[in-house]
Amino acid sequence: MKFLKKLLTFLVIFFALVIAVLYITDTDYLLKAVRTIYLKGHSTAYLEDYKQFDNRVIEASNNPQPWPNHAEYNSAEETQTLKELNNASGTIAYVIIKNDSIWFENYYNGFDEDSKSNSFSMAKSYVSGLMQMAIQQGYIKSLDQPVCDFLPAFCEGKASKMTVGDLSSMSSGTNWDEAYYSPLSITTRAYFDDDLSKVINGLKMATEPGQSFKYASGDTQMLAMVIEKATGKKMYDYLEESFWKPLGAENEAFWQVDSEDHDLVKAYCCIASNAKDFARYGKLFKDHGKWNGKQVLDSSFVAKSVKPRFSSTDLYGYGWWLANHRNKDIFYMRGHLGQLVIVIPDDDLIVVRLGHTITKTEGDGHSPDFYTFIDEAYEMMGKK
Repeated sequence: MKFLKKLLTFLVIFFALVIAVLYITDTDYLLKAVRTIYLKGHSTAYLEDYKQFDNRVIEASNNPQPWPNHAEYNSAEETQTLKELNNASGTIAYVIIKNDSIWFENYYNGFDEDSKSNSFSMAKSYVSGLMQMAIQQGYIKSLDQPVCDFLPAFCEGKASKMTVGDLSSMSSGTNWDEAYYSPLSITTRAYFDDDLSKVINGLKMATEPGQSFKYASGDTQMLAMVIEKATGKKMYDYLEESFWKPLGAENEAFWQVDSEDHDLVKAYCCIASNAKDFARYGKLFKDHGKWNGKQVLDSSFVAKSVKPRFSSTDLYGYGWWLANHRNKDIFYMRGHLGQLVIVIPDDDLIVVRLGHTITKTEGDGHSPDFYTFIDEAYEMMGKK
């Protein structure tokens, strides 16, 4: 009995010291990481982790616009290759939209068409569009307006040259380190810290801004802070009024915030929604910024968004990933663990895949699974 009491006392003191050290070293965000992710058996963020965080509601449209079913709706089965990939990678949704109609849809692992899951970095595409909306509405002058006009922490040295367009095209020049699995990386801190503004304002410059592409979630987070400062609106409200409701979303969505007190969205990630509502944003860009005949986003910005900004890489435009496959130009939204909204304008085709894992990107910057999800869609359609 004495041994147990001593052991218990030791453990209490030990954990108290650990917690004290975390607070002293400003790494107490790790407590939240342990509670919400690691103790639940995950080594990184996962599809339904939004339930563990503070969220803000993005209301469904007052005039919901369901996708019509194609004349050949669900007339084909998944190919054997697709079945195997979906099973191995934990796909939860696979949807093919042809000519603005649902050609095929299937849901897996207990998820259905209305189930919410984390968008992860697909949210970046929305933030880039909200930047353009703020420009159209006169809150931001242009892509070339300095970030310093909105965020005083970036008014000295190289930072003073950084523009809002640099943030949208991932070329800020900051020292952000995109490392998902290290508990001590700034990416992990940003995911769990309850004061994102403090994290972002602490960034330093590593290179000259606007010179080259370097994927950095911090760029999108900073862009959201610029948009909120410029518009005086919360990002979740701005998304609701600019895109979610106007594009006829059938379901409400959630956007994670850093905390109830600070109420800043995790702009680089974390919109919880479903495949068919995510797909609406892909259709908007496929149709050059128009929705039901109305010009929602400037068509010249849409065109700029889906072309490479830098000659040194053809991977990224403004908020969109870029690829060429089957001799077709493709742009797509991409999120951690393989969240994909793939747009192939030449064939009026959108392929959505949501799931638990994806094969890591290879030398060309795209996952091999990305190509398979496209190829098998064409294989299915070719059999009809």
